[in-house]
Amino acid sequence: MSSEILSVLEYMEKEKNIRRDDMIATIVNAIKAAALKGVNSGQELKIEINPKNGRLHAWSLLKIVDSISDPKTEIHIEKARAINPDAQLGGILEKEIDPAYLGRIAAQTARQAIMQKLRQFEKDRIYDDFKDTVGSIVTGTVRRKERGDVFIDLGKAEAVLPRREQIPGEEYNPGDNIRCLLLEIESSTRGPELLLSRASPKFVRKLFDLEVAEIADGTVQIQAFAREPGYRTKIAVVSTDPKVDPVGACVGTRGSRVKTIVRELNGEKIDIINYFPDPKELLLEALKPAVPKEVQVDERARRIAVKVSSDDLAIAIGRRGQNARLTSKLIGWRLDIDEFQTAVADPRAAAAEGLLKAYPPLGADLAGRLVAIGITSPAAFEGVTAEDLTADGFTGDEAARILECVAGGAADA
Repeated sequence: MSSEILSVLEYMEKEKNIRRDDMIATIVNAIKAAALKGVNSGQELKIEINPKNGRLHAWSLLKIVDSISDPKTEIHIEKARAINPDAQLGGILEKEIDPAYLGRIAAQTARQAIMQKLRQFEKDRIYDDFKDTVGSIVTGTVRRKERGDVFIDLGKAEAVLPRREQIPGEEYNPGDNIRCLLLEIESSTRGPELLLSRASPKFVRKLFDLEVAEIADGTVQIQAFAREPGYRTKIAVVSTDPKVDPVGACVGTRGSRVKTIVRELNGEKIDIINYFPDPKELLLEALKPAVPKEVQVDERARRIAVKVSSDDLAIAIGRRGQNARLTSKLIGWRLDIDEFQTAVADPRAAAAEGLLKAYPPLGADLAGRLVAIGITSPAAFEGVTAEDLTADGFTGDEAARILECVAGGAADA
């Protein structure tokens, strides 16, 4: 058994990084507990394992008495002195026993203890290895799929990418290399479980940290963020250095930086805009190239109503309302987008204004009354007599004045 124990200790130490002393303590406690349940029931045992050769030693601990009442826990003084001449009444004698006497159950229990300790150490090691990596991007290899969840080998441990944290439309095949955000370490009955995400907005943030040096060093800061995984992401950035263009830094030369992130996200669109603390200004920036015709801000309700032209309506709302939703998330206000309706002028007022332009001496009152009886343009005066006007409610003087104005306007023409 010593060679088996030694090989186990060496394997655990080299391959699993489990200290030899910890494994020895585990095996000793397991053997002792199992032995006391078997043929050694009722006894007190001392068990040691040599860490160098794996040899197991066992002793039965017996109280030295002059009258025995329980032979499993006591030994007569004369027998004790035959084993150890220095034995004293009332002391404890360590009587070595053959490890084989501990029984087969003890050996089986030792194996079980080793496996249990291995599992526990692996659980603890997983937590210790990854606790400082939560919120960072990790790289792994797809191993298998189970009920929509994807299991990924991270080298030191296996992690799971739940269905809810996957980007819609992405395919994950065994053997594929993949980058994910280590979202959290979740405690379960099976031990710590590493949960990954590609759908979290934090994943895109970390990608920008990796690709944009100015974000990594704090020169450019992401102030607002909104994402619909697999479709579109909007970020608003600001620079702490007036010499650095925050949008240009994120986009990169000829779009090199943002293109790298878009490829990682399998074509997800990314809008990068300048950040403004004023929600109205941020809204105008976020809706570009659509240009609002009218903006109404309700600060108490944190609500903004926007009206855009019919040509810009589809751009502002986006496919299935996507752009409107993302813009609302970005500014943190409720957003309502409607079509801007051009006010239609009163046709009567327009006709009266036309008559006044043609015949200024008429005055607004007479022009309005003429429109009311159907005379809406200079051409409508053709054939009109004073009798016609008086029949429609004008006085004789008014009729004469109107016809005089018309005649004067015609002569000027």
